Amino acid sequence: MNEHWFSRTQLLIGDAGCEKLKNSHVLIAGLGGVGSWAAEFICRAGVGKMTIIDHDVVNETNLNRQLVALTSTIKKPKTEVMRARILDINPNIELNIFNAYLKDELTPNIIKQVKPDYIIDAIDTLSPKVFLIHFAVTHNFKIVSSLGAGGRLAPEKITVTDISQTKNCRLAFYIRKRLRKLGISSGFKVVFSTELVNDDVILNTENESNKKSTVGTISYIPAIFGGFCASVVINDLLK
Repeated sequence: MNEHWFSRTQLLIGDAGCEKLKNSHVLIAGLGGVGSWAAEFICRAGVGKMTIIDHDVVNETNLNRQLVALTSTIKKPKTEVMRARILDINPNIELNIFNAYLKDELTPNIIKQVKPDYIIDAIDTLSPKVFLIHFAVTHNFKIVSSLGAGGRLAPEKITVTDISQTKNCRLAFYIRKRLRKLGISSGFKVVFSTELVNDDVILNTENESNKKSTVGTISYIPAIFGGFCASVVINDLLK
């Protein structure tokens, strides 16, 4: 495969920019509604090395919002579906795959092993998410974290900011609370929405240690979150 496929990107960011992305390594943790789209955008931008991590399989409730979800991929591991898609876009990409649930020592072990230039946190479970963020920040790995995409309909209210500037987001509240206890109150970028979530769209509520509540979702919002995450990474790498 020749490299003509990213000629439009080259026109935008130049030879030096393309070379920079080609020599960069991005890790995406979580391949759900946000992470699957972020992985797609990172690949199509011409990043030369990626690490993708997820432990889950596709199910039919994913069909309304996740890139990996098709009727033909139900019950297949998300990492395998994403792997096939990434390689179909760029067969020359260097790809690490971990079909695993990130928690405890597995998180630092993987990060230390692959040494990414940037991490996209698209995990939707609080404790592993906080652990990943804390490890990345305290070990000087660049990271952008996706916060709550569920329950929202307004794309114009999505923004990028420091974690300390977030509001109207329950997930952000719990993350800030956990990180403050660990000595972190700022210092990394997040993608979040200022849109208030109506309690009527929440099917059930679990305590803050478990996976976030089941919240209603629409097709385009997680994809836009993923696009914002990818844009943060790409623009920071190009700097």
